[in-house]
Amino acid sequence: MANASKVIIGLQNPKSPTNVGGVMRAAGCYRADEVRYTGKRYALAAQHRGEQYNTDTKRVSQHIPLNGVESLLDSLDADTKVICVDLVEGATPLPAFSHPQKAIYLFGPEDGTLDQALIDCADEVVYVPTVGCMNLASSVNVLLYDRLAKGEHLSGDDLIRASRDTNNRVKVKA
Repeated sequence: MANASKVIIGLQNPKSPTNVGGVMRAAGCYRADEVRYTGKRYALAAQHRGEQYNTDTKRVSQHIPLNGVESLLDSLDADTKVICVDLVEGATPLPAFSHPQKAIYLFGPEDGTLDQALIDCADEVVYVPTVGCMNLASSVNVLLYDRLAKGEHLSGDDLIRASRDTNNRVKVKA
């Protein structure tokens, strides 16, 4: 199945366990296959701050891998497109972007931007139109929502039933 959809989120040197937990929750909500990160800041912060800052309340990391790596681009399938998501001059606005079937979406740290070397090797650079910049987890949520909304996945009531918590059985009055 060489053409199967695959979504990887790549985080360059994230610093906050809160944001990485939010990214993991987004990965679960929007069917990402893996989250990778570089740098030491996140692991160090997670080790010293403990569970109180963990926002992965759905425990997504139990079934979607969260991997610390040296390079976000190592071990990618040859047909995986590299998509940088950042406020970069010349980037494509997300509403005009067509998502590839297999992609790694790269995001910069909360207090910085993606390295120029990553931008230079990207197949595409996109940005989320905003006034001001969003935090890391918010950016990942918007990007993954856009991918799901533009794709051919479950929709309507089927998507709602697959997504909601077990204590939600509310329906719109006919």
